[in-house]
Amino acid sequence: MSKENKDVSKRYVNDLRRFGYTQSQVVTQRSSFMLIGIAVLFLLGVASAVLGFVVQEQSEALVLVAAAVIGGYMAMNIGANDVANNMGPAVGGKVLTVATAVIIAAICETAGALLAGGDVVKTVAKGIVSPGESIDVATFQFMMLSALLAAALWINLATILNAPVSTTHSIVGGVLGGGIGAAGFAVVNWGTMSKIAASWVISPVFGGVVAACLLFFIEKRILNAPDRLVGARRWVPILVGLMGAAFTAYMAIKGLKKIMKVEVTDIITYSVLAFFASWYLARPYIAKKITQLKDDSKKQVYKLFNLPLIIGVALLSFAHGANDVANAVGPLAAIVSTLGDSSSVASKVSIPLWVMVIGALGIALGLALFGPKLIATVGEKITRLNSPRAYCVALSSAITVLIATYLGLPVSSTHIAIGAIFGVGFLREFLESPKAKDQKDLQSDQVRKPRQLVRRRFVFSIAAAWVITVPASAILSASIYHVLILL
Repeated sequence: MSKENKDVSKRYVNDLRRFGYTQSQVVTQRSSFMLIGIAVLFLLGVASAVLGFVVQEQSEALVLVAAAVIGGYMAMNIGANDVANNMGPAVGGKVLTVATAVIIAAICETAGALLAGGDVVKTVAKGIVSPGESIDVATFQFMMLSALLAAALWINLATILNAPVSTTHSIVGGVLGGGIGAAGFAVVNWGTMSKIAASWVISPVFGGVVAACLLFFIEKRILNAPDRLVGARRWVPILVGLMGAAFTAYMAIKGLKKIMKVEVTDIITYSVLAFFASWYLARPYIAKKITQLKDDSKKQVYKLFNLPLIIGVALLSFAHGANDVANAVGPLAAIVSTLGDSSSVASKVSIPLWVMVIGALGIALGLALFGPKLIATVGEKITRLNSPRAYCVALSSAITVLIATYLGLPVSSTHIAIGAIFGVGFLREFLESPKAKDQKDLQSDQVRKPRQLVRRRFVFSIAAAWVITVPASAILSASIYHVLILL
């Protein structure tokens, strides 16, 4: 073929590639518009439902409809961003597909929100703002609207940028900024804020250390043992028992605390019983699974962790729905409490069922529409995961929350999960780094430069998003508040 023909062929191929890229971008844009359209229809449905079945003749209809729509928008953003932290490791470990993870998470999140969601929340967002007589009902309503919208906008932006952030910290920053905008800095509980700032470091470090310790144990006792199958037969049931105990305590403290009040001694008793019950049931299951393995390779042993991992992430999603739905509907419920005959701001409010339904459906819909993108980021782009590593991430989330709760430390489940993934990745770098055998090896580049198994750019981008979440949502909330009072 002549040079001219080669050049023509090359240009033709390049033109086809550009055309194909353009076509793929058009399809992507159409898909994005369709997802946004479904989300808008949901919010319009929320507004119609509130007008038709809740408000009727109340003069505060506009405020309540606005609060309900923003609450639904916030719930969708929680589903799109926060739920990825629970399901991402299972997807990254190739245990669940993205579609299956979305279905499981949507069911468990909805069940957690409706069955175990909070009946009572503090209208001042867990003590961040202490409203006194200086904040009247109208000011309080604008403050909560500003907080809710600011938090939702910030989480939406973080999701677009593929940054998993704490929805709790977002709403805390929103209430903080709205409170400052309404009544100045004196209204803020700075003691609570200092604890939240400390959690930026505590949460990921705790999660990373616990996950790394669990993985180190699995590597030494099972995956790198002289006889993997013997090690798996002995230790996997014990690890399943530990998971049963941890999640029993986790659900009692975090997931079911609104259904029943459980004393510490009861939690310990239930956890011990759950450990032995899980261990006893896991023994024959693991023994049977071992007989079905093709060989004793690591990839075959990984399969023993699949079912425990699925159960673990499902329970995490249930507990997340039970707790974090309040981040979406707590301010909405606070606004509802000020309507009608209320002439002052109550310190506690009951959340009506219709408010919980908005939160539950919003979380599930946001997860289904926009969650897969961040699930892939959390599960696959930070470091490579498999089922044992993903199992360590899920279990460390429950264990870390328990330890932090016992010590009275405020932690974020988002920060714990991401910190656990980083902990697993950095442990892999340590264990898989080449070891120098002599002075000659010590001089080689291979020994001096171990493989980087964690993508460093995600460390800095995610950490930056965490640090600026509270101030960013606070500034945005204060700005929105001043706009609202001018309207």
